[in-house]
Amino acid sequence: MRGNIAIDGPAGAGKSTVARLLAARLGYLYIDTGAMYRALTWKALRQGIKLHDNERLVKLAQETAIRLEDRGARGIAVYCDGEEVTAAIRQTNVSRHVSLVASVPEVRQRLVKLQREMATSNRVVMDGRDIGTWVLPGAPYKFFLTASLEERARRRHRELLDAGQPVELKKIKEEIRRRDALDSGREVAPLKPAPDAIIINTDQMTATEVVARLLTLIDP
Repeated sequence: MRGNIAIDGPAGAGKSTVARLLAARLGYLYIDTGAMYRALTWKALRQGIKLHDNERLVKLAQETAIRLEDRGARGIAVYCDGEEVTAAIRQTNVSRHVSLVASVPEVRQRLVKLQREMATSNRVVMDGRDIGTWVLPGAPYKFFLTASLEERARRRHRELLDAGQPVELKKIKEEIRRRDALDSGREVAPLKPAPDAIIINTDQMTATEVVARLLTLIDP
């Protein structure tokens, strides 16, 4: 049996890298839902919108065109109103504020609708924080990747350094801790494993090893 694959987990658990590699191995479409919230956050920050102005954020979500272009093993390109923002949405300032934008119920409703439309092919690997519980609750394969706060902070630190964004490890750790609290505590679609999700701790695993593990759990 094959079907949509939902991969959830907190920031830095490796879900985006794993989802991208898994989709490439299976020939599935990869959908990074976090990139959609990041794109909207990037636009809000660029326009100087106050991120506690829920009404303005909802209007922004309704009028913004977000497109994901699948590039296979190279991941996805993200476009916001026709402008490529793949690198821009990974900046620290966006990471720091994306949970605020994602916590607005009407914003989530708008983007979840788009995400479900993307998944109609029934051949997608979708990663995020509420895929198995909210976006695709009927997906036959649900995984929740997790890792210790320390390991997730180290991974994000290396990622930012490689991207030319020097940030103190301590600061990254605190930002991830804060984001965990916001994502897990929001009223709508909080971060948590689906009841039928398989939980995998990736502390001692490379992305390739995690992918290999998932492939053993997916019917050929």
